[in-house]
Amino acid sequence: QVQLVESGGGTVQAGGSLRLSCAASGRACSSAAMGWFRQAPGKEREFVAAISWSGGRLYYTDSVKGRFTISRDNAKNTVYLQMNTLKPEDTAVYYCAAGGIAATIAGDYHYWGQGTQVTVSS
Repeated sequence: QVQLVESGGGTVQAGGSLRLSCAASGRACSSAAMGWFRQAPGKEREFVAAISWSGGRLYYTDSVKGRFTISRDNAKNTVYLQMNTLKPEDTAVYYCAAGGIAATIAGDYHYWGQGTQVTVSS
């Protein structure tokens, strides 16, 4: 079992930055691949970024490439999502997830956090 707790969300103006954190606890959390997803009101949950357990493989959805950076600190069992040059369309609840592989599909992840709200004002 893996427990995930996100933090770092908030309200920021367009062009600003936020860093989300996801603290993991439980068995095998340091060997899990991690992903970030987001869900805006009235929309389906969508993939944002993923990182392999070693940190050697990174994946991003096209709309955040060059603006968002996913990283992890296995000593702290924490995954981060640095978000720069934020846009109003980035507004959503952001969820972190843990699974066996760094995947872009939500169904490939077994554990989910409760989510943290990110609001970008124009």
